[in-house]
Amino acid sequence: MEKISKKNWALIWILGMAGQLCWNVENAWFNTFVYAKIAPNPDIISWMVGASATVTTFATFLIGTMGDRRGKRKPFIAMGYILWGIFTIIFGVSEFLPITSVFAAGCFVVVLDATMSFLGSVGYDSGFCAWTTDISNESNRGKVGGAFATMPVLATIFGSIVSGIIIDQLDFFAFFIMIGVLVTAIGIFSLFTLKDSPTLRARKDPKGFWHQFFSVFNFRTVSENKELFWVFVIMMVYFIGFNVYFPYVTIYFVNYLGMDYTLTGMVQGLSLLVAVLLTIPAARFIDRGKNTRVIAAALLVNVIGLVIVSLSSQLISLAFGMLLTGAGYVIILQTLTAWFKNLYPEEQRGQFEGIKQLFFVCIPMIIGPLISNYIITYYGTPAVVDGKEGMIPNEILFAVSAALTLVTFFPLIPAGKLLTNRKEIKQDKGER
Repeated sequence: MEKISKKNWALIWILGMAGQLCWNVENAWFNTFVYAKIAPNPDIISWMVGASATVTTFATFLIGTMGDRRGKRKPFIAMGYILWGIFTIIFGVSEFLPITSVFAAGCFVVVLDATMSFLGSVGYDSGFCAWTTDISNESNRGKVGGAFATMPVLATIFGSIVSGIIIDQLDFFAFFIMIGVLVTAIGIFSLFTLKDSPTLRARKDPKGFWHQFFSVFNFRTVSENKELFWVFVIMMVYFIGFNVYFPYVTIYFVNYLGMDYTLTGMVQGLSLLVAVLLTIPAARFIDRGKNTRVIAAALLVNVIGLVIVSLSSQLISLAFGMLLTGAGYVIILQTLTAWFKNLYPEEQRGQFEGIKQLFFVCIPMIIGPLISNYIITYYGTPAVVDGKEGMIPNEILFAVSAALTLVTFFPLIPAGKLLTNRKEIKQDKGER
């Protein structure tokens, strides 16, 4: 089978890291920005995360269908990244607008965040992610999955350590400018360097765009791709638990534990560095089809890490808890990425990126923050942040996330059985 070229590997890492940095800024620092500059109100974050997830999923379906019909990913990748960076800068401007009402300010940041998410989905999810599936195959998707699992961790390390230092020294607006300029520049760079896969062909439904768009929403699609949909359910359940705590990690460390942004970044970032190294041995097990065993082990590690974080206030134990949490997350994401990419129907890769977003982003990022909102509102800790009264998250958030993460074992069982059956059928065909 054809290997991925060095040039394409370089583009996977450059575009992937830029995209993950921008998502890290949105998922981690936008929420912290809202608590620091707008109001310590979990309702704003819940709406912001939910609207962003909905818009992202719709955009992935829309642009994924366009990419499949045109047989092109490059235009969507380039323009998505360019505009994504520009709107990251514009988001930071909200700090300086003369808006006295918390409600009005909240609405403004929700709309801006949703716009940025739409553009990010155009460039990254429906464009870049589909392109990586186009240029890879079953023999190397364990490595591609490893890259996709490693990049969010590296982005989190950078986003935690470097971003914390920049924000402590220069504040949020300068930080948003730096990230925005970087992502826009890489979008321009992709115009001159990236090429679509030579195997990608335009696949137009003769009945028109909207018939093709909605063709993926039928029961036959599920029945024909049972294993893939169980993998998506695993992803959905796991990321509901993940999105209960993740939007509030920095807020918890800064506002509840009393750390500054720099120290918070050090605890989160350095503890995740070791997790990246685990993707190398994990890729070998994944390429051998040991997906269920890898995910089961990673889930246990992840849950133990969350429990340690919920029980800890000391720096060393917090760092160890974050290390286990990050290690579990990295391996789970790596395994799921390789698993679902191997199951995508070749003629609908762009559209199936949209289905993935429904389970990976939309549902978890609506349900998870709603759970967080309830926990913080009724069981959080009252506090004053920048002169404004509100509620901040405490250790209960991490304990609830650990409990919800355990539920992921239930969909893992049927998905594992379908994987085993598929491997046995392949072996039987090979014998014949």
